[in-house]
Amino acid sequence: MSIGLESVEGTSDHGSQVYFSTDREIDLYELEELCNAVGWSRRPLRKVKKAIQHSFLVVTMWEQRGNQRRLVGFSRATSDHAFNATIWDVVVHPDFQSQGFGKALMKHIIKKLRSEDISNITLFADPQVVDFYRRLGFMSDPEGIKGMFWYPD
Repeated sequence: MSIGLESVEGTSDHGSQVYFSTDREIDLYELEELCNAVGWSRRPLRKVKKAIQHSFLVVTMWEQRGNQRRLVGFSRATSDHAFNATIWDVVVHPDFQSQGFGKALMKHIIKKLRSEDISNITLFADPQVVDFYRRLGFMSDPEGIKGMFWYPD
């Protein structure tokens, strides 16, 4: 089994157990299926693998039904290992949305970051999920500083 396992409180509506893992050994095709399920555009698997390898923290959420397990949630964070972390790629399978699993995944990754004494946690949110993150305590920059981005032509 995976290392760093912790059960999510309760069970899914599907009658199966759901648990977290911090094991980075993830089937990239299974992760791609999860991202496809929520409509994310495909990314080159070699780059996804590299992003996971270079992340400070990776948290996955799994559904366990008998001997079968399925990836139903994913998130990762990058960090300077001292003060700051940014959460990326938060995804929860549509079958598990609106049941508290996304909230549980976020609380878990925040708890793990805080246990590493990271005090400044940021993320980027698409407009349709801003309210979800606000309910978890995230806010737009209170000082009104806007993020700036540089993209290649």
